[in-house]
Amino acid sequence: MFRRTTLTASAAVLTLATGCGAADMTKQASPFANAQGAKTVTLSVQSWVGAQANVAVAQYLLEHELGYRVDTVQVDEVPAWDALSQGRVDALLEDWGHPEQEQRYVKEKKTVTRGGDLGVTGHIGWYVPTYFAKRHPDVTDWKNLNKYADRFRTAESGGKGQLMDGSPSYVTNDKALVKNLGLDYKVVFAGSEAAQITQIKQFAKEKKPFLTYWYSPQWLFEKVPMTEVKLPPYKEGCDADPEKVACAYPHTPLQKYLNTGFAEKGGDAAAFLKNFKWTTADQNEVSLMIAEQKLSPEEAAKRWVERHEATWKAWLPR
Repeated sequence: MFRRTTLTASAAVLTLATGCGAADMTKQASPFANAQGAKTVTLSVQSWVGAQANVAVAQYLLEHELGYRVDTVQVDEVPAWDALSQGRVDALLEDWGHPEQEQRYVKEKKTVTRGGDLGVTGHIGWYVPTYFAKRHPDVTDWKNLNKYADRFRTAESGGKGQLMDGSPSYVTNDKALVKNLGLDYKVVFAGSEAAQITQIKQFAKEKKPFLTYWYSPQWLFEKVPMTEVKLPPYKEGCDADPEKVACAYPHTPLQKYLNTGFAEKGGDAAAFLKNFKWTTADQNEVSLMIAEQKLSPEEAAKRWVERHEATWKAWLPR
């Protein structure tokens, strides 16, 4: 399955260096995690804005409704599982699928416990701007991408078409897909989600064609309409070998995970996080306030909470 990894996060989030071993990274995690008897909760936050939105709202309600101190820690996705297992973070609110870690920590070691569905379904794909797809409708079939390779060429892609990805730290199938589908394209990394958004906006402003790796839910679709390119259909197991992938990304119901000790003894906080479940529209509403309107995560969460009392009241422990 596809795994997302971190980019950059808000200044309030403790940022951990990437490229080190998991143990090095998790040693830097919050000292408040799994503190016995203390009303503290430590949440792992991924840096894409949808994940920040989850944590912002959960943190706001834990603090203002349940009286907890909340600490947040940014860790790449795989090391986050290590930190969760060790009790260095208490909860991970948006996981895009890590079967190896789930097997190790949930099924074998039982140090991590499922926290339930987030309520949001994630999907990664290749997209072109809708204004280009309307003029060239056949571009939405991968079999016709080579026909348009010269239209997507950039200085960074050389003589090939550019397939724009986000951060080099993302684990994606894109290089394998380009190779295995025989496409005349080069994967070019923007460097981060923020840099990719900036580039997409610039292309859209100039009405230029582009082909990009992107994902939903994501607030940018509201600002820059994009149309998905249909890759060969996803079938269970078609992405099992990273080198041989030649199929689309799946649709993934995003999951929450808790440290097992916290899940069992975390009281109201654990119960609240298990109950936390909202819609794609909810997440996008908060994401848009953070990313586009430049509100702080706390202020964005406050505004959402004020508008959606009926939703979050159901998350509070009975």
